[in-house]
Amino acid sequence: MSAPDYSQRDKAVRHNIYASVRRRDGLPHRLFAAYWRDVHSTLCSRLPGLGFYVQQHFDRNHTANLWPIADGVRPIRAVIDGSAELGFANLDDQATFAEAGTILYGDEANFIGEAVAYALPNGSQTYVDREEDGTRNGPDRYHRIHVYMNRKPGNDPSVWLAETSAELAHSEAVEKWKLHLPEPYSNDRPAPPSPNVDHLVEGERLNLAVAEVAFASARTAREFFATPAFRKVLAKQATYVDALGAYLVTGFYTFVRDGRLTIAGLRGSRSAELIEAAGAANQLEPPVVSKFMHSTA
Repeated sequence: MSAPDYSQRDKAVRHNIYASVRRRDGLPHRLFAAYWRDVHSTLCSRLPGLGFYVQQHFDRNHTANLWPIADGVRPIRAVIDGSAELGFANLDDQATFAEAGTILYGDEANFIGEAVAYALPNGSQTYVDREEDGTRNGPDRYHRIHVYMNRKPGNDPSVWLAETSAELAHSEAVEKWKLHLPEPYSNDRPAPPSPNVDHLVEGERLNLAVAEVAFASARTAREFFATPAFRKVLAKQATYVDALGAYLVTGFYTFVRDGRLTIAGLRGSRSAELIEAAGAANQLEPPVVSKFMHSTA
């Protein structure tokens, strides 16, 4: 019997942004990760209009054997340390956040060397999600991969990616499959416009699609790659994709879900982990939570 599927909860996100992030040169990874999780996140989480906010941190040192690349497809070798997803229930909320979000731009240079924000005005598609915890905060319990694919020109590659994602997501080996098909990125209109942060990308990331795919383990993933269904898709990869890179997720941090701050968004990711580990239920009671909420007076 298959585990329950929680993919429907993502339907509240109608419009979103997928951003790739690389840490600033010379900054230790530990400092980068801690600042992003515990300082930048709590600022972003409190901005009005935001309905969904997740960070996924990548392992830049583990790149081998994560996803097969067909002959004729170039590898994407961009160094990326993580992704952020920001979602909105409607366009008015997104506009409200965009106006308030300028406060974030000056903070990014403290820890980010490159940030590239891809717009998804029609949202993303979650085909399956067997993760019961919709507010996960901490090390990833799955073998989760972000597959970056640069689409060839035209609409056919997006149609092919959507159709094959729907087909492969039915596999019992897949714990989650989420597909992002953003608008093509333009170096003439770099985003976000953070000063002293690089926002220009090479050609192999201009027409990007991203699949977030999770398995129970690396072994399960390798077995899935050997199935006839996946080999059939792989045989067509070079027809629709000209470059591909894969990134392994190490940590999954949820700060806003359904327009509500999680305890990580309210207190910081590591503080939330401590509260959970200590079983400190009192920290979640309204009199305590209210001390950390901003006043609207």
